[in-house]
Amino acid sequence: MLILVTGGVGFIGSHIVDEALRGGHGVRVLDSLRADVHPGDAAPGTPEGVELIRGDVRDPSAVADALRGVDLVCHQAAKVGLGVSLADAPDYTDSNLTGTAVLLAAMAAGEVRRLVLASSMVVYGEGAYLGPDGHVRPPARREDDLRRGRFEPQDASGRPLRPVLVGEDDQLDPRNVYAASKLGQEHLTAAWARATGGRAALLRYHNVLGAGMPQGTPYAGVASLFRSSLERGEPPRVFEDGRQRRDFVDARDVATANLAAAAWTGSEPDGTVRAFNIGSGVVHTIGELASRLSAALGGPPPVVTGEYRLGDVRHITADSSRARAELDWTPQHPFETAVADFALAPLRAPAAG
Repeated sequence: MLILVTGGVGFIGSHIVDEALRGGHGVRVLDSLRADVHPGDAAPGTPEGVELIRGDVRDPSAVADALRGVDLVCHQAAKVGLGVSLADAPDYTDSNLTGTAVLLAAMAAGEVRRLVLASSMVVYGEGAYLGPDGHVRPPARREDDLRRGRFEPQDASGRPLRPVLVGEDDQLDPRNVYAASKLGQEHLTAAWARATGGRAALLRYHNVLGAGMPQGTPYAGVASLFRSSLERGEPPRVFEDGRQRRDFVDARDVATANLAAAAWTGSEPDGTVRAFNIGSGVVHTIGELASRLSAALGGPPPVVTGEYRLGDVRHITADSSRARAELDWTPQHPFETAVADFALAPLRAPAAG
């Protein structure tokens, strides 16, 4: 099988390329090598035997060239992160939505009917909770509460809630521009599948960490930000009270999930789009991540600052049992191993943007 990996020089994309090669697949990469992802003085490339097409996924001619003879597309190319301000909105929309639309139009024209899409847990917004009256999705937290250190969501009557796992069929509630763009990618994919009879797996990644993470950018994941602080000899700065619940998953496991999704057949008819949560399945806190990284690197312990960012969600962890059952996929790197490996793994040099 010949697989096109868009964004295949990037953090997760490069892991997928390596895993596809290990599986004996042919691999082609389409990557724009944009300056806010890749440092200008580096020369990123691909492993031997992988064709690299330097081009933007928003460029119809580059995409058409990349799709020649392809059996399946693994679409990783996107502007990532939660955004720094609404000034990021046009770039998120253009990069993620226009890029996906151009890719899907070219796939339709070229009769490429199989897609694995990199989506994200952010499409759920705030996680699911149990309250006195059953399941509830709380509204966005108020700045007045955050200022007072009241970080836990409450129901409309101010009663406490207990976080629970989110399933793929639960309500979707994107709460920032990046999240809206990822959900938009899912909707575009569904429209493509209905129109063409194509089949797509939507992989909703949780907090991914691993070798090759970007550093030195406000768009990087929290694990990279913590490690960058430690390498400067500074303690990781943990926002709120550090008890925010997340699911940290190793990039190597995300790569195997993509290849499992590439092999997915299922019993559903053509035109099917199926979402899968991709996480370790084990809940940890951001404070735990910071403490383990500090210990692994022999650095100063984390500082819990009480700071907050408007728009951040408190708890988001999802049930990944569908991926295990239907994709026959099991993550192989538990939290302790993933963090220990990440602490010593090479990262990407700081980029321009």
